[in-house]
Amino acid sequence: MKNILVLCTGNSCRSQMAEGYLKHFVGEGAAVYSAGIETHGLNPGAVSIMAEDGIDISNHTSNHVDEYQGINWDFIITVCDHANEHCPFIPAPNAKRLHQNFSDPSKVKGTEEEIHKAFQSTRDSIKEYCRNFIETNL
Repeated sequence: MKNILVLCTGNSCRSQMAEGYLKHFVGEGAAVYSAGIETHGLNPGAVSIMAEDGIDISNHTSNHVDEYQGINWDFIITVCDHANEHCPFIPAPNAKRLHQNFSDPSKVKGTEEEIHKAFQSTRDSIKEYCRNFIETNL
Protein backbone atom coordinates (compact mmCIF):
# COMPACT_ATOMS: atom_id res chain seq x y z
CA MET A 1 0.00 0.00 0.00
CA LYS A 2 1.25 3.47 -0.89
CA ASN A 3 1.72 6.11 1.83
CA ILE A 4 0.81 9.70 0.95
CA LEU A 5 1.61 12.70 3.13
CA VAL A 6 -0.04 16.07 2.48
CA LEU A 7 1.86 18.88 4.14
CA CYS A 8 0.85 22.47 4.86
CA THR A 9 1.80 25.14 7.36
CA GLY A 10 -0.80 24.58 10.09
CA ASN A 11 -2.62 21.40 9.01
CA SER A 12 -5.92 23.15 9.54
CA CYS A 13 -7.42 23.87 6.13
CA ARG A 14 -5.81 23.10 2.74
CA SER A 15 -3.99 19.93 3.77
CA GLN A 16 -7.13 18.73 5.55
CA MET A 17 -9.22 19.25 2.40
CA ALA A 18 -6.61 17.44 0.31
CA GLU A 19 -6.53 14.54 2.76
CA GLY A 20 -10.32 14.28 2.56
CA TYR A 21 -10.39 14.23 -1.23
CA LEU A 22 -7.43 11.88 -1.60
CA LYS A 23 -9.06 9.40 0.78
CA HIS A 24 -12.33 9.76 -1.13
CA PHE A 25 -10.78 9.20 -4.55
CA VAL A 26 -8.30 6.45 -3.61
CA GLY A 27 -10.54 4.42 -1.28
CA GLU A 28 -8.52 1.58 0.19
CA GLY A 29 -5.75 1.96 -2.41
CA ALA A 30 -3.42 4.05 -0.24
CA ALA A 31 -2.90 5.37 3.28
CA VAL A 32 -3.34 9.14 3.30
CA TYR A 33 -2.10 11.43 6.07
CA SER A 34 -1.92 15.17 6.50
CA ALA A 35 0.35 17.19 8.73
CA GLY A 36 1.72 20.65 9.28
CA ILE A 37 5.02 22.17 10.18
CA GLU A 38 2.87 23.71 12.95
CA THR A 39 -0.57 22.71 14.25
CA HIS A 40 -3.41 25.22 14.18
CA GLY A 41 -6.42 22.97 14.83
CA LEU A 42 -9.10 22.04 12.33
CA ASN A 43 -10.57 25.06 10.53
CA PRO A 44 -14.40 25.12 10.82
CA GLY A 45 -14.67 26.73 7.38
CA ALA A 46 -12.81 23.80 5.83
CA VAL A 47 -15.09 21.32 7.59
CA SER A 48 -18.17 23.20 6.40
CA ILE A 49 -17.11 23.63 2.77
CA MET A 50 -16.12 19.97 2.49
CA ALA A 51 -19.46 18.88 3.95
CA GLU A 52 -21.16 20.86 1.19
CA ASP A 53 -19.47 18.48 -1.26
CA GLY A 54 -20.31 15.36 0.75
CA ILE A 55 -16.87 14.86 2.33
CA ASP A 56 -16.79 14.63 6.12
CA ILE A 57 -13.48 15.79 7.62
CA SER A 58 -14.96 16.68 11.01
CA ASN A 59 -13.07 13.84 12.72
CA HIS A 60 -9.68 14.83 11.30
CA THR A 61 -7.04 16.07 13.71
CA SER A 62 -4.35 18.69 13.24
CA ASN A 63 -1.05 16.82 13.36
CA HIS A 64 2.59 17.89 13.35
CA VAL A 65 4.81 16.31 10.72
CA ASP A 66 7.09 14.93 13.46
CA GLU A 67 4.26 12.62 14.57
CA TYR A 68 4.75 10.55 11.42
CA GLN A 69 8.43 9.74 11.72
CA GLY A 70 9.31 6.27 10.53
CA ILE A 71 6.65 6.01 7.82
CA ASN A 72 8.02 5.03 4.44
CA TRP A 73 6.49 7.75 2.25
CA ASP A 74 5.77 7.15 -1.42
CA PHE A 75 4.47 10.69 -2.01
CA ILE A 76 4.92 13.95 -0.12
CA ILE A 77 2.67 16.73 -1.40
CA THR A 78 3.08 20.28 -0.13
CA VAL A 79 0.00 22.43 -0.66
CA CYS A 80 1.37 25.84 0.34
CA ASP A 81 4.56 27.71 -0.50
CA HIS A 82 5.42 28.30 3.16
CA ALA A 83 5.46 24.58 3.97
CA ASN A 84 7.38 23.85 0.77
CA GLU A 85 10.04 26.40 1.69
CA HIS A 86 10.24 25.65 5.44
CA CYS A 87 9.53 21.94 5.63
CA PRO A 88 11.85 20.12 7.98
CA PHE A 89 13.89 17.31 6.51
CA ILE A 90 11.75 14.23 6.02
CA PRO A 91 13.86 11.14 5.43
CA ALA A 92 12.08 9.55 2.49
CA PRO A 93 14.65 8.77 -0.19
CA ASN A 94 12.15 7.05 -2.47
CA ALA A 95 9.30 9.52 -2.06
CA LYS A 96 8.08 11.49 -5.02
CA ARG A 97 7.83 15.08 -3.82
CA LEU A 98 5.17 17.28 -5.38
CA HIS A 99 4.21 20.88 -4.75
CA GLN A 100 1.08 22.82 -5.59
CA ASN A 101 0.36 26.11 -3.86
CA PHE A 102 -3.32 26.70 -3.11
CA SER A 103 -4.66 30.02 -1.88
CA ASP A 104 -5.42 30.13 1.84
CA PRO A 105 -9.13 30.88 2.29
CA SER A 106 -8.69 31.30 6.04
CA LYS A 107 -6.77 34.52 5.33
CA VAL A 108 -9.58 36.12 3.33
CA LYS A 109 -11.30 39.09 4.93
CA GLY A 110 -14.65 40.36 3.75
CA THR A 111 -18.31 39.51 3.79
CA GLU A 112 -19.56 36.06 4.68
CA GLU A 113 -20.29 35.51 0.98
CA GLU A 114 -16.75 36.53 -0.06
CA ILE A 115 -15.22 34.22 2.54
CA HIS A 116 -17.50 31.36 1.45
CA LYS A 117 -16.48 31.88 -2.19
CA ALA A 118 -12.81 31.81 -1.20
CA PHE A 119 -13.26 28.49 0.61
CA GLN A 120 -15.28 27.12 -2.30
CA SER A 121 -12.66 28.15 -4.86
CA THR A 122 -9.80 26.61 -2.89
CA ARG A 123 -11.82 23.44 -2.25
CA ASP A 124 -12.63 23.05 -5.93
CA SER A 125 -8.99 23.57 -6.94
CA ILE A 126 -7.83 21.00 -4.39
CA LYS A 127 -10.51 18.54 -5.51
CA GLU A 128 -9.37 18.75 -9.13
CA TYR A 129 -5.70 18.44 -8.14
CA CYS A 130 -6.41 15.37 -5.99
CA ARG A 131 -8.51 13.67 -8.67
CA ASN A 132 -5.72 14.25 -11.19
CA PHE A 133 -3.05 13.07 -8.73
CA ILE A 134 -4.85 9.76 -8.15
CA GLU A 135 -5.48 9.20 -11.87
CA THR A 136 -1.86 9.99 -12.73
CA ASN A 137 0.03 8.34 -9.86
CA LEU A 138 -1.99 5.41 -8.52
